[in-house]
Amino acid sequence: MSEQMAEGIKCALCPRQCHVDRDRHKGYCGESRQVRVARASLHMWEEPCISGSRGSGTVFFSGCPLRCVFCQNRKIALGDKGRMLRKEQLSELFLMMQSKGAHNINLVTPTHFVPQIIEALKRAKNRGLSIPIVYNTAGYESVETLRMLDGFVDIYLPDFKFYNAELSAKYSRAPDYFACASDAVEEMVRQTGSLVFDSGLMKRGVIVRHMVMPGHVKDAKAVIKYLYEKYRDDIYISIMNQYTPPDDLADYPEISRRVTRREYEKVVEYAIELGVENAFVQEGGTAKESFIPDFDEELYLKEVVR
Repeated sequence: MSEQMAEGIKCALCPRQCHVDRDRHKGYCGESRQVRVARASLHMWEEPCISGSRGSGTVFFSGCPLRCVFCQNRKIALGDKGRMLRKEQLSELFLMMQSKGAHNINLVTPTHFVPQIIEALKRAKNRGLSIPIVYNTAGYESVETLRMLDGFVDIYLPDFKFYNAELSAKYSRAPDYFACASDAVEEMVRQTGSLVFDSGLMKRGVIVRHMVMPGHVKDAKAVIKYLYEKYRDDIYISIMNQYTPPDDLADYPEISRRVTRREYEKVVEYAIELGVENAFVQEGGTAKESFIPDFDEELYLKEVVR
């Protein structure tokens, strides 16, 4: 048994290495060892090969090891939204998503609950869970923790937020973000191998997301260049324009606005110039609150928490 999975061991699941005994106290992620889920639903706003026609079975876990100042899901990452679930209930939730027609099980911000998720997946697979498992993360991952997931995850969907360490230190208190994210993506690609699609849906592979931030086109270009030069067509790159600043960014006025159309176009044009072909881009008004889920709606959670 990995030390990461043993009860009573001080937590080292994410690069924060806070070493908190989460049986007794909350870690940097803001969570105890008890799984907390804020929302479960069929989600239509992921990349088309993830959402498909019926939706991605998203399970939004409460808490976050990264805790960016501009967090889009701050109600659950920084707040107190969520219901406690036993491993048996989490397993039941996965099976329910499958029965509702979900194309996949999409684990959103799952890092700090990986051992419990693995146990729930084992239970669910023994009871017939057969759709792909998506690991949807901010990209700030420990390779050791990712190796625990080898054989359980089919699709990795990480963010790659920053290239510049000064930016990641300022906005996410993580000067080591690039080093951790680059090692993490390498491990994800090693696990999944070649991209696999069936009828337009991804069955296996890696999609790396980069959300363009206002005033930081240079950093966005550096991220795209790094990913394409290292992985070429072995991954998909999703270039996102949906940055939506929260209301309380007085200390960060430079990112308290949305990305302009021209800023986003510059990044997309640069990707085309590099030769990127495996890419997703966004069009229109995606940078609005309607693209942030309503975490006050419990939907399927009410069916498993009785």
